[in-house]
Amino acid sequence: MATPLSPATAGHDRVSPADELRRLRAQLDRAQAPRVDAPPLPVHPLFASLLPEGGLRPGSSYAISASPSLLLALISTASRAGSWAAAIGMPTLGAEAAAGFGVDLERLVLIPEPGQRWLAVAAAVAEVLPIVAVRPQGRARDGDVARLSARLRDRGTVLLVMGEWPGADALLSGSEPRWSGLGAGHGYLESREVTVTASSRRSPVPRSVRMLLPGPGGSLEARTPVRDSGMAPPIRIRAAG
Repeated sequence: MATPLSPATAGHDRVSPADELRRLRAQLDRAQAPRVDAPPLPVHPLFASLLPEGGLRPGSSYAISASPSLLLALISTASRAGSWAAAIGMPTLGAEAAAGFGVDLERLVLIPEPGQRWLAVAAAVAEVLPIVAVRPQGRARDGDVARLSARLRDRGTVLLVMGEWPGADALLSGSEPRWSGLGAGHGYLESREVTVTASSRRSPVPRSVRMLLPGPGGSLEARTPVRDSGMAPPIRIRAAG
């Protein structure tokens, strides 16, 4: 029997608007929780320190700044642990780069040109793979986003979107990049320092860490401790339409 949305009023007890709001919010959180009882997918310790759950929460969506390096580093630990992943709409994403970040190529599915049906392709792949990464090929309609979100929760799939995404559970971005390795007109690019910042609905105050992404050997390495970013604005969510 479904739980009614209206408060119980047995005995003419009055329920304050604040109590009712908290009750409805808790009910909504329960309804939106992943139906698959699974722990978060593992991530590198540097990312784990930024995410409230310490990993990628099944059934959730993450908006990621347009950085293939950030995307590959984010999925590499789960990939090595046995999780399959798909990259949709990223024709320039190379297998060599993925392997350099530690992604298991035997568990990576590349769909570089999904066309205008990119969202339908992502929804179909979400039925069978635990991690789906996609670069949107256009704006998504509210109804399509809602249906995909329901499918993610039902299957326990993690959605990683390169760019803004309506209703994203968390936002990860990279800023202040600085390459090293080049001398005065000679040498090779060896590593890149970047500040990675994460904010989420569960932890709206952003947290940041300065890291090598990638380091000289392709691995991640901290440059500064994780820190709160202070009174930063909440996660930005683009309205669908």
